[in-house]
Amino acid sequence: MKPLQPSSPHSVYDRDRDRDREREGALSKEMEDKQMKGHVLVLPYPSQGHINPLLQFAKRLASKGVKATLTTTHYTLNSISAAHIGVEPISDGFDEGGFSQAGNVDFYLKSFRDHGSRTLAELIQKFSNSATPVNCVVYDSFLPWALDVAKQHGIYGAAFFTNSATVCSIFAHIHHGLLTLPLTPETTPLLLPGLPPLYFPDLPSFLRFPDSYPAYLAMKLSQYSNLNQADWVFSNTFEELEGKEARGVSEIWPAKLIGPMVPSAYLDERIKGDRGYGSSLWKPLSEECIEWLETKPSNSVVYVSFGSMVSLSEEQIAELAWGLKESNMYFLWVVRDSEQQNLPKWFLDSVQEKGKVVTWCNQLEMLAHRTVGCFVTHCGWNSTLEGLSLGVPMIGVPKWTDQLTDAKFVEEIWEIGVRAKEDEVGVVRKDELLRCLKEVMEGDKSKEIKRNANKWRDSAMKTITEGGSSDKCIDEFVQHLMASYQNLNGL
Repeated sequence: MKPLQPSSPHSVYDRDRDRDREREGALSKEMEDKQMKGHVLVLPYPSQGHINPLLQFAKRLASKGVKATLTTTHYTLNSISAAHIGVEPISDGFDEGGFSQAGNVDFYLKSFRDHGSRTLAELIQKFSNSATPVNCVVYDSFLPWALDVAKQHGIYGAAFFTNSATVCSIFAHIHHGLLTLPLTPETTPLLLPGLPPLYFPDLPSFLRFPDSYPAYLAMKLSQYSNLNQADWVFSNTFEELEGKEARGVSEIWPAKLIGPMVPSAYLDERIKGDRGYGSSLWKPLSEECIEWLETKPSNSVVYVSFGSMVSLSEEQIAELAWGLKESNMYFLWVVRDSEQQNLPKWFLDSVQEKGKVVTWCNQLEMLAHRTVGCFVTHCGWNSTLEGLSLGVPMIGVPKWTDQLTDAKFVEEIWEIGVRAKEDEVGVVRKDELLRCLKEVMEGDKSKEIKRNANKWRDSAMKTITEGGSSDKCIDEFVQHLMASYQNLNGL
């Protein structure tokens, strides 16, 4: 959850960005020609896993005739390449170096609140003198101060939650004093309305060991601090997936389910040219990866990625390496630059026939490829939704935060994969990975998992397609914005 940190200005690849903008230019013109239905500022927390879904929501709104402007920090501004929406900077107080310049979570969050509130207000004021004044701020729920700014300017404020409804339910209950921390094995299973029983290994790490992550725990709970003043609450999930879970907490967390916020090309294809989120810290090696995948049989490749945040220990990387080698399966493994030195020295030379290791790639393109039969993932919510939306069976290797809860649902509730079990020191050993790979890729159980994965893929497509449950929620929001905007402008 650290803010997105380009290692240098050259981490943003101008050629790729220009290509994306040219490809999306036609869409931009088409949107300009539509009747304007409002102007929304969309403000994500500045990390990759938060920018992606809020940026995708901005594109959804823009495709329906709303003027959408993504508002992000100066340091992350150049990582945005979605040409069909506006992009405007605000300040977190560390315009030259972002979070790494602050060096401390508490210090960074306080600075972002102080400088962000001021510069967000200035941006709203700037647009108030234009032909398209802002009438709503959709803000990342990690930034509740943005709602205060919206209310001070007499415009709507809408919170956007980037976790599952299940995880949001747990934290909402804690914020309202309905659960006491820490949760222990003796106080579980946790029984909350709408949720299945949650045992100690299923709980977000912040709740099991609250003293280990005090700043992040405080940030998670602050999401609910002024939520009763928000005009809308949005969640990146959908009715068919977590409707029961959302209804169980609706009195204190009245969320509209508008997900999955995955690029349109992989779902309904109603947004032209929308094949990526439009924000990337690292240069993806997509062409190289696709060329390699094209030489492999259908459903034969294991895709392994732990996202942009999870750092694996050298011991865990070694166990994964041994497991992948001994499986004798084809695999594509994303190992970030910062972790390449932790790969065993023997590994790369010994797996040339079967495996490929890259520093980054376009995950959606990989998951959508016919040859990928399994996704080994940390079960971050974005990755979980992507795997589910593309119908790819999963092996969950969760490490912290909400990943543990997401992995439970992957295995036990949605039945689209398995969760790898850690040993007493928190490491998934090679034999456990081998067990999971065989269960998901081979035999009768794998067929059932694949059927379920296909079912959820179809459900994800249906919910975001015209008339689907998520699409209806977005349309209701747009219609309300349009009526408000016409009144605001005397139309």
